[in-house]
Amino acid sequence: MVLVEKVLGNAGDPEWAQRLAEVSVEPLSLDHWEAQKNRFRKKTASGREVAVSLDRGAFLRDGDVLLWDAAAGTAVVARISLRDVMIIHLDQLAGQQDSEYAMRTCIELGHALGNQHWPALVKGARVFVPLTVDHKVMASVMKTHRFEGIRYEFVAGSEIVPYLAPHESRRLFGGAEGPLHTHAHDRYVAVDPETGHVHGRSPIRAHSHPHPEAAE
Repeated sequence: MVLVEKVLGNAGDPEWAQRLAEVSVEPLSLDHWEAQKNRFRKKTASGREVAVSLDRGAFLRDGDVLLWDAAAGTAVVARISLRDVMIIHLDQLAGQQDSEYAMRTCIELGHALGNQHWPALVKGARVFVPLTVDHKVMASVMKTHRFEGIRYEFVAGSEIVPYLAPHESRRLFGGAEGPLHTHAHDRYVAVDPETGHVHGRSPIRAHSHPHPEAAE
């Protein structure tokens, strides 16, 4: 059994990335909830048992190096599956000529999310809500309120992270996402869960480095 009392580094750091490229890396697969614990035991894919005992308030991030054995040419790296995120699209409301209706719907939406104690992040015409319960439960809440002019979808957390500023990502994932590499102009497909219709590709813009080809 391997006892881990501190994180040695992170695979996202250039120095560690180079070192890890030269050895055999064993991933320790964790879900988002396990990563929030500072004490637990789990086995790697090869069966090696790892006992994590970090300081109070510490938590693991994706890519954290837990074991480094240069002589044996092995390393253990945390690989964290982030929870999904529900994205609520408000772009149809933004185009409403009836501003009073749009404002009322947004307030009702906020009230509904607040009643469930769901954390939320607002970016432009989108609201990002990390899953705290099962997909079906969250979908049921949205359907119960029958918000007109609002569509929503569930997206893997790992697909959302690149489009968030660091403080936004920490709000959704608590820091478990690891080092951030954001992109401003990549796109994804928004699907209406009620009808299955694709609503086109929409960029999620975030604070990030500009792409040369996007210069005007």
